[in-house]
Amino acid sequence: MMIETRYGSSLIGRRRHLDRTREWITALAAGRGRAVLVEGEPGIGKSSLMRAAADDAKTAGCQLFWASCDELSQAFPLLPLLDALESAPVDRGPAEIAELLRAESVPGNGVDQVAAATERLLSLVDELCTGAPVLLVVDDLQWADAATVQTLGRLVRTVHQLPLLVAGVTRPVPIREDLKALSRSVRPADRLRLHSLSDAEVARLVQNTTGGRPGPRLLQLAGGAAGNPLYVTELVDALARGGALTMDDGLVEATGTRTPGSLSAAIADRVEFLSAPGRGLLRAAALLGVDFSVSELAMVSGQSVGELMPVLDEAILAGVLRENDFALAFRHPLIRAALYEEMPAAVRAAWHRDAARALARGGAPAERVARQLLPAFQDDGATGVADEWMVQWLVDAGQRLVARAPGAAIPLLRRAVAAIPAGVAPHDLLACRLADALYKSGDPGGGADVATGALEYVTRHDYLVDLHWTRTQCWAVEGRAEEALAALERALEAPIPATRHRLLVLKARTLCMLGRLDLAGQVAESALQKATDAGDRWTIGWALGTLIFAQAMRGESAQALPLFDRALTVAETEPGLADLRLGLQINQAAVLGNLDRQEEAIPAAVQARQMADEVGNLVRLAQAQSTLGELLFETGRWDDALAEVDLVSQIPKNPPTECLDLGIAAKIRLHRADPAAARHLAEAEEHAARLGDLVICALALARSLAREQAGAPKEALAELMDGMLDTEEMEESAGLLAEATRLAIEVGDVKTARTLVERAESMAGDSDVPHHLAVAPHCRGLLDRDPELLLAAAEHYAAAKRPLPRAQALEAAGAALAERGDLGGARAHFTSAHAIYSELGAEWDLARTQAKFRSYGIRRGPHARHRRADSGWDSLTPTEMKVAGLVAEGMSNPQIAAHLFLSRRTVQTHVSHILAKLQLHSRTEIAREASLRGAGVESVG
Repeated sequence: MMIETRYGSSLIGRRRHLDRTREWITALAAGRGRAVLVEGEPGIGKSSLMRAAADDAKTAGCQLFWASCDELSQAFPLLPLLDALESAPVDRGPAEIAELLRAESVPGNGVDQVAAATERLLSLVDELCTGAPVLLVVDDLQWADAATVQTLGRLVRTVHQLPLLVAGVTRPVPIREDLKALSRSVRPADRLRLHSLSDAEVARLVQNTTGGRPGPRLLQLAGGAAGNPLYVTELVDALARGGALTMDDGLVEATGTRTPGSLSAAIADRVEFLSAPGRGLLRAAALLGVDFSVSELAMVSGQSVGELMPVLDEAILAGVLRENDFALAFRHPLIRAALYEEMPAAVRAAWHRDAARALARGGAPAERVARQLLPAFQDDGATGVADEWMVQWLVDAGQRLVARAPGAAIPLLRRAVAAIPAGVAPHDLLACRLADALYKSGDPGGGADVATGALEYVTRHDYLVDLHWTRTQCWAVEGRAEEALAALERALEAPIPATRHRLLVLKARTLCMLGRLDLAGQVAESALQKATDAGDRWTIGWALGTLIFAQAMRGESAQALPLFDRALTVAETEPGLADLRLGLQINQAAVLGNLDRQEEAIPAAVQARQMADEVGNLVRLAQAQSTLGELLFETGRWDDALAEVDLVSQIPKNPPTECLDLGIAAKIRLHRADPAAARHLAEAEEHAARLGDLVICALALARSLAREQAGAPKEALAELMDGMLDTEEMEESAGLLAEATRLAIEVGDVKTARTLVERAESMAGDSDVPHHLAVAPHCRGLLDRDPELLLAAAEHYAAAKRPLPRAQALEAAGAALAERGDLGGARAHFTSAHAIYSELGAEWDLARTQAKFRSYGIRRGPHARHRRADSGWDSLTPTEMKVAGLVAEGMSNPQIAAHLFLSRRTVQTHVSHILAKLQLHSRTEIAREASLRGAGVESVG
């Protein structure tokens, strides 16, 4: 009797693995997340195992999102995750992310659309987790684009605080460094590797497929599949289709010995049994990837959906295709690969180009069109030529493609630029876009090379400015600001009156990068005058912004403040100045802080951070967060400052921002005697090498303190003196003077101490800013051992709301009084300093101060404050208590962020700290603990 086989997913031989996945789902349903990795060769059963886990998750009330990666999508950031989350039960979340990625890039808005979409996607997952636990499966992870892998890495770091199970399904090859790093972040116990089936398990699989006991000849043939379940199934199916299987009294036996020699051959055999129209349509589908929409297949094939349905039904019945939510998919990626690779390369390349045209005519997004163009050239090798249609398409859609997927745009733009002679439209425009794409893809060297080459022949003024800006950005990233400055000076020598003011403002910005603030201000003034004469509001805005920055860094914050209103008025009315507007708001917060108007500065920084987050400008977001961290540090809110600056994230930061953040984190940890400070200082080294002449006060103080704690006060002084007396950054150097004076006196360098005192007194001038008024008496009081001056400095620091230097001045005043024999006065000021250090958690300062005053016979009083606990509920900071209370209310991280005016990443950091301090494992446990403590929203204020 002839038999018919049954295909479908089989989990024979996977009992142990199924038990493990069920443990994962049980924990997920209880609110405990994790990251897992399922590995194995093609056809070994990885996807079948995770589909069973997905069924269990749905039964347990969890949400399921399944992402599928394929080779065609590797150049297109986040596509698998966006497709997976398209059905998310939230209002417009996935659609808004897709729109953000596909939006036209506006020059000057500063938005990295991929990075911004990543942040929105992470927020979306966070929101989804508040509704029900989430299982996110990413299949064929070996083909994932880099942005998807990075996003998964960030999700993996949050699974301990969310009801989120992230499951990667991957082959062992190709080997990629980013996937190796992702794998290392998954616990060994949560990494499953599927191995070949045993002979007994193969026999059970054959019986399950055929419906009868396999005979010895059939088992011998099945043994040639090396225990691969898919190969076994395809091999037996091939025998059945060829009429080479019979059943007699429940025994299934092979009547011949001819079988497909490989898995690919077995798959090809299945496809050959389809009708000719079916095979042709499937080859068209193979161009679109493993998953495809019927509407796109209709565009590419030139047939209506009605005409396609009978052929698609045939393919589904034959086990070649399967339904995949609202789309179709090949039952296994190897089936698609077999169809794709059987086409001659030249035919395949031509078909891809035709598919690109069809999709473009149908209004498909730029990345879908480019997804067809890329393999067309890969198949053609070096002989592919950008035709007229493709060049025009890149003119029309290239800017969107560069913003959405610069890695995909680069090879297409290279072909187009090479196909058109220099000086012939649109060569110059496409060269500008190529340089920009290279910069955005993380290849500043390549971007600079393309821009430099194009500047040799481009004559159109707006393209010249565009190329200079791109090259300057590229060289700045590489630490080559001096070269950029020299190139701009050469360009300004040329007779280019129409663009001169724009190059001048770029020169002024470059001078600021190098710390040459006086000249930067002069050049910005010149650019402002010329731009005003030309009516160029874009350049007026940037010139004002650069002038403000230079003035503020020179310590002229009071003079800079009135310029903000003028600059913001220009920026708010010019679409291309959205990035400048954010920069101005951040600098305004910093200037208000420089003027000790902290009650205005901190809300301004919070608002700037929120606006940068909303529009997806991650560079400005990092700067706003850094500015806020510095303000919180200065005002003594060290735990909150750490939550802002001590973030592990993918947010891009320029060298000054990195150094400021790492300097603040290191400084706090050094004062708290935390060994983690060494890590921050080591990380800062690479970024500090690209600072030029810039002085970053926080980093200099941290380096100095590390040297002092290591018993090297001379080296500590040298760290502070390095460039301080020569710098034009008065605001930064002002923060170093008191500590440098103290160290100079301690090492017996009176000459340097006097120089520093003179510098402090000259800088004070006629300023009425409290912390400026404090520095001169602080330094003079240290030199003269004058307690009155030191107490005056402490009063000014109190008015400035700067507790750390206030405690340092009080400590010095107490020591000066003790040296004069006034132990009562010394004790009072020692007690005041001790209380401030205790409030800050500055353990190193406490130990040092107590040892110093013991030498005067003064000990800590009986009413001294106790240290905050290191663990348990009492160890939580006020902000952490608020966050815990809101977690108990069922809020997601984005909702808590909006409620407390924090960023999502900051809330995430707080939740991590809460879990660690309370030794808990999930948000559910935080909510339970908060409820037991009565820590609702009302109780935490």
